[in-house]
Order: sequence, then C-alpha cells, then structure tokens
Amino acid sequence: MIEIKVPPLGESIVEATISRWLKNPGDTVQQGEPLVELETDKVTVEVPAFKAGVLKSQSKSEGDVVKVDEVLGQLDESAAGADAPAPAAEARPAAEARPAAEARPATEAARPAAAQASGEPPEVAQESVGQPEAAQEPRSAPAARRAAAEEGVSLSEVEGTARGGVVTKQDVMAHASRGAGAAEARASGEAVGQKAAPPSAGGPPPAGQSTAQQPSRPQPSPAPAIGTPQGNGARETREKMSTRRRRIAEHLLEAQHATAHLTTFNEVDMASVMALRERLKERVEKEHAVKLTYMPFFAKAATMALGAYPVVNAQIDGDSIVYRHYVNMGIAVASDQGLVVPVIKDADRIGMIEFTRRLTDVAKRARDGKLTMDDLTGGTFTITNGGVFGSLVSTPILNYPQVGILGLHKIQERPVAIDGTVEIRPMMYLALTYDHRIVDGQQAVLFLVRLKELLEDPGSMLVD
Repeated sequence: MIEIKVPPLGESIVEATISRWLKNPGDTVQQGEPLVELETDKVTVEVPAFKAGVLKSQSKSEGDVVKVDEVLGQLDESAAGADAPAPAAEARPAAEARPAAEARPATEAARPAAAQASGEPPEVAQESVGQPEAAQEPRSAPAARRAAAEEGVSLSEVEGTARGGVVTKQDVMAHASRGAGAAEARASGEAVGQKAAPPSAGGPPPAGQSTAQQPSRPQPSPAPAIGTPQGNGARETREKMSTRRRRIAEHLLEAQHATAHLTTFNEVDMASVMALRERLKERVEKEHAVKLTYMPFFAKAATMALGAYPVVNAQIDGDSIVYRHYVNMGIAVASDQGLVVPVIKDADRIGMIEFTRRLTDVAKRARDGKLTMDDLTGGTFTITNGGVFGSLVSTPILNYPQVGILGLHKIQERPVAIDGTVEIRPMMYLALTYDHRIVDGQQAVLFLVRLKELLEDPGSMLVD
C-alpha cells in the first residue's frame, strides 16, 4: 500500500486546497496518471500516481486545505495486475445473469445515480453499469457526480472540459442549463419527468428551451413542494475562501503594512501610440502571427524609464538597497481563480514583438491554470491594467517586495488645451505607486514624466 502525499509545492508555499479528485476509490490508475488536483495561492498542481495500481481510499475531500507531506489517500499497487483482466473475466457472468439488462442502451446501463435514487441498493446500482459499458462512462469529479444526480443528468451525455476529458461540476451545470429536460426524463422515467417539471412551467420544458424559460431546475425529489426554499431566494450565502484568495489577501495586507506606499499620477495623450499601432497591427499579425496590443508600448516605455531611474526597480534587503540592472516585468492577469502576476524575464533585453509573444503565452496559461512557479517568481516591477475593465483612475497596491507598480487606465476622449486651443484627445491616467522608504517623490514624478514623453513620441523609443 502506497500513501499519496502532498508534494513540495514551491518556495514559501506550505499548503494547498484540494480542487478536485480525478480518480475515485476503486479506479485503476496507471503510473504517472494524475490522481488529484491541488490549488495553491500561485499555481495548480496535479499529484500523479508513482506506480500503477488501484486507488483504495481518499483521506481528504474536495475543498479541504492540506499541508505539504500530508496524506491524501492510499494506492494499492498489488491490485494492479489482478484487476487488469477483470473486465473480460466478469463480462460473461454479468451478461449471462442479466441478458435483459445487457440489451438496454449504454445510456440506460450507465446510470447508477438514478438507480440509487429509485431505492436500489448501492451494490445493485454499481453492478448495473456492467464492465463492457464502463469504458463509455467518462471520468468525473465527485462534485460532478453529485450535481449529475441532483440534476438527473447522465454523465455519459456530458462533455468534459478538464484535463484528460474529466467532467467537472461546471460541465454538468452547463449541460443542464442548455436543456437537460430530455436527460432528466430518461433518468427518472417519462411519467415521473412530466410531474417533476417546475411548478411555474406547467409541464416539462421542450428540449432546447432556454434557461430564461426555466425559472428553476427540477429538484432531486419527483415532486418538490411549492415554496420549499432549497436555497432559492436565500438572503446570503457563505463560501470558504480558497487558498489562493486567502494568500492574495495576506499578500496585500503585507504590502500595506510593510511599506510606506504613496501614489502619484500623470496623464498621457495616447493619439500617437494609437496611430502607430493602427498602422502596424495588420503587418505585425501577418508577419509574426501575434496581435499587437497597447501593453508592449507601455512595457517598452517602462523599461526605458526604469533605466533612467533605477531606484524604482530596486528592492530593500535589510538595511541595504539592491539595484537590479535588468527588468523582470510582472503583468497582472485576471483569471477565474483570482489575480496572478506572471513575469516576463529580461523584458528590457527583448523587442516589442518578442514581448508580445511571451505575454500572450503566459496570459493564456494563466487563464488555463497552467502556470509554473518560474512564471510567477523573480519580478522586479509590475504593470496592472484596470482600463480593460473600464477603470478611469485607481491607486494600485505594491506587489511586495517590489517598490514600484504602474497602473494603466481607460483611454477616454477628453477636452484638453493644446497651444492655446481646446481639442478632443484620447487621454489616459497613469498611476505609479511606490515605496517612499527608498523612492523619493521627485524620482517617482520624473519616472512618470519620462514615461509620458516616450508614449507621446513613440518614435523616440527607437533611438533612445
């Protein structure tokens, strides 16, 4: 018997949250196959099987917080060989004992959850799957199976979007919202399905009916009482913070308490950058297969401004100031799991096209939850762009222990005075939050002024 333990998670990371189990007790697993997915404050980690065998038990459940080296479950390696021929050996007795059951469609045989709901013992429900049809039942997370049972959805009809085609709870709910009336009718019987429709619907919704036409999904019981709360209309709900969210909160508080932070502002006329991007974007996309956004212009200007004022790229180490002669640029990216800051290493030594290519890659992996620890460490300066969400002005919090963070905002046409006349120009507010312990106000303001000069005359970035 092999204990499945939480592996080392990376520098300074001591705990994680079980995101989902990819295997269930009794499942046969191959060496290297992922068993469970852990979510840390930075990355998502899969714990693989070090040997082939059968998953015997799960010591922890989805949502539990676990620490490094804590036992997650047990794997029986001795059962690997014995279980391999089991499907072929058990197929004949099963077929002889239940000829009528085998004649049913695979979707009818692959419904243990419905069997349990109708009162069958768990052993009968498990047997009804049958070894030959087991291959058609997709891998699924426990939360997905619970949701499928509640919604009356057959997992064989749900397309899994997680790694390896694993069906998640979100997949089940999405399938149900697209019109799971037919699946519910098959799971509980056509007659029961007619009675189990939402009271306000007056009968079962037709297949393909939109969720707007279905005020509430059918409850697990055949005929739920009218007005039963079942969580509907609750005035408040409580949800435990994930490991990542708790760590983000701790990190922000640490930055607030450990630094003497101050924010200074300036505004930049974006007309020149917008015109240059408009002129080059088609050619760049055609020749380099990348989309030219505004971020490379800001990153290039920021690296040049940091070269002129290196204290904004420095770090306090005890009673010393460490000056970096390189720029590892962190770019804040919003994902479903929370804010992450992947780092583009040596951003000052690469061109705008290569920067765009690297940023596109890490942003995609951030949203897919596939970032590595190396992607998230080593940053010296950060840029965060609230403008993509419509923010007009804000005061970003330092990404401690960095001493500077640049906030970008929405480009908005405003009347400005130019050479004694009023013109409508595309303007953006820039915000620099800095650690006043080592960055003086003069240096912070001059940094923003230099950034403004470079962006309003982007051609100067080529000759500077």
